[in-house]
Amino acid sequence: MKAVRYLVLAVIGLIVLAVVAVAVAIAVIDPNDYKPQIEKAVEDATNLELILEGEIGWSFIPLGLELNGVEATLEGDRLVRLEQLVAQVDFWSLIALSPQVNTFVLDGLDAHLVVDQDGTGNWTRIMPESDERDTASVPSDEQPAPGSEPDAQPAPTTAEGGEPLNFNVESVRITNANVLYNDKSTGQSVTLENVGLSASDIALGKDFPLELAFRFATSQPAFGVDGTIRADLNANEALNRFGMANLNARFALSGEPFGGKTVQAVIKGGAVADLENETAALNDLSATLANLQLTTNLNVSGFGDSPELSGNLAIAEFSLKELLDALGQPAIETSDPDVLRALALAMNLDGPPGMVSLDNLSIQVDDSTFEGNASYTLANGAAALNLQGDAFNVDRYLPPPAEETGEAEAPTDDAPAEATTAGSAEESDLLPLDTLRTLALDINLGLGELIASNLTINDLKAVITANNGVLKVNELSGKLYDGGFNANVTLDARTNTPTWAIGSRVNNVQTLPLLTDLAEVDMLSGGANLNVDLKTAGNRISALRNNAKGEIGFNLAEGEFTRMNLTRMACQGIALANQDTLATTGWGTSTPFNDMRGTLKVDGNTLTNTDLVAALAGMKLEGNGTVDLTAEALDYEAGLRIVGELHRDEACRVTEYVENVVVPVECRGNFADDPGGLCSFDGSRFRDTLKTIAANAARAKAEEEVERARERAEEKVTEELERHMESEGAEQVKDALKGLFGR
Repeated sequence: MKAVRYLVLAVIGLIVLAVVAVAVAIAVIDPNDYKPQIEKAVEDATNLELILEGEIGWSFIPLGLELNGVEATLEGDRLVRLEQLVAQVDFWSLIALSPQVNTFVLDGLDAHLVVDQDGTGNWTRIMPESDERDTASVPSDEQPAPGSEPDAQPAPTTAEGGEPLNFNVESVRITNANVLYNDKSTGQSVTLENVGLSASDIALGKDFPLELAFRFATSQPAFGVDGTIRADLNANEALNRFGMANLNARFALSGEPFGGKTVQAVIKGGAVADLENETAALNDLSATLANLQLTTNLNVSGFGDSPELSGNLAIAEFSLKELLDALGQPAIETSDPDVLRALALAMNLDGPPGMVSLDNLSIQVDDSTFEGNASYTLANGAAALNLQGDAFNVDRYLPPPAEETGEAEAPTDDAPAEATTAGSAEESDLLPLDTLRTLALDINLGLGELIASNLTINDLKAVITANNGVLKVNELSGKLYDGGFNANVTLDARTNTPTWAIGSRVNNVQTLPLLTDLAEVDMLSGGANLNVDLKTAGNRISALRNNAKGEIGFNLAEGEFTRMNLTRMACQGIALANQDTLATTGWGTSTPFNDMRGTLKVDGNTLTNTDLVAALAGMKLEGNGTVDLTAEALDYEAGLRIVGELHRDEACRVTEYVENVVVPVECRGNFADDPGGLCSFDGSRFRDTLKTIAANAARAKAEEEVERARERAEEKVTEELERHMESEGAEQVKDALKGLFGR
């Protein structure tokens, strides 16, 4: 026992002697006397020139070091400067293996990081090139083998016996810190200035306050952020669980991206991360940018490829137009100036590991509401969406119509060149095929009422799927103008020349209100039925039009040409045949019809019809022709076959000569022309009709002469026989003669 006691006393004595030696050295030795040696040692070991302008001080209790006015230059330019550095550690806490930093002060840090025109940073030239070569020339047997792991270092967070370190910092203060980054190769300059940080009572396992202030700025674009952050931070003794509470971060954003305006942003709330259990949470987090406010509570379990999320997220109602104005962005011009002023979003987040599910999804767009749910699978990117809305008017959100000045703008010398340039611009692809091939979609959309291009569609439904490069619109249906439609589209994007198949059925859609609302055209009425079956290939508009093949069948059971009087056109031809003149009044401006039907053959940019038929009063409409989509031109010939009485006008009387003849009508012109003026009486083709009428008249006259001659012959023969035959056989002879003459 005495030996142990003596040993303990010896150890204590050695410690005391060491402490006394350190104290005496600190008290006796003045580090300022060694400034030249320190500066030379740095210059010998590096390319830096060290300048120790201020006093160097140290202390024993607490054990500390103080530097003042320290600067390091590289090739004559400042690299870094410190006005003051103070670091003090409680000496006895080191002896007890419970290090406690009394004070750490860093004031006036000024660092200059510069990249030259060749893209080389000045910090890479701190060490002499010879040192780099010496490092590279280390014998291979002294370097670690490729792929080998360096020797594991013991974790510094635990003391002997596995006990966590009792680490404490009484005060940390950084003031007036500035860092400049200048890239001469790009012209970009980034500054972090006026940095101030303070923290106190820092200890593992309990909260400590932190305050940070700074200004961040860039030159390209000219952009700046003035920020202050206050929060209570926490780290456990094992350094695997971190927390932040009472966060209050405020930022003032300014510069070119905001049109010279200053925008306020605020973040509040708390967060926790547990690295051991792989969990994280955002607690009552709110983020505000101008008038936009987002709030969320979010929990994450699992940091790997299949995290599990739960929580909620909401964006309070805000005005997008006011937000854009506050951010200094151009205004969105809309036909209705009152839209985009009440937007909101709310949802719950959950789902099994590896999937993000958005439940109770609610989207508000002004007076329209959309509700549903969505999901996204992280492993394969599969997305599903089910969204149902009440009503939405697209036209309110479109740009307002351009104002008409009333005078055509005079052409300029540059106009032809601009038109040529625009026309020769290379056509771009419509769809990103590589992206389409990766899509996995299952979308179900519904809307009670949709107004678009002044059309009103009710009960709109859309079912869209995508998988392995095949995108399908399985259903696109709705009701409009007393009828309905149902379309389907298949896009096969598995090759670089995607193929399209389009089918559509339209039932009893009233054409007059449809065309009036859509294009302000009121020339046709009736319930339209369409069957569309088209196929095409390509990924550009021109290719799709050139490769289009298929048919469009149409039928209108009962209708009317509202701005076209085909009866008057037919009567014009009949009056010419009758060598008479039509009355100029009492004709009206429309033509009723029954059962108009036909088929449009689609072959590239040409639509061909050869079987148009329609039943009109006293006429049968027949027609054929083409539509050239490239020239936007119509070339159509129609005929009005006379099958009965047309009009009470005597000049339009239907005689046996004109019955069943065809009065020609031509429809030619550009789509931009007045639709009511595209069709007119075809005088050039009517010459053929006159020949038919003349032939009919001649044939009728010849038949009449034959009939008269036959009647005269029959009468003469009958008279002769009656004189020579007895009366009782006269009737039998007369009947035989009638049979002889075909009567």
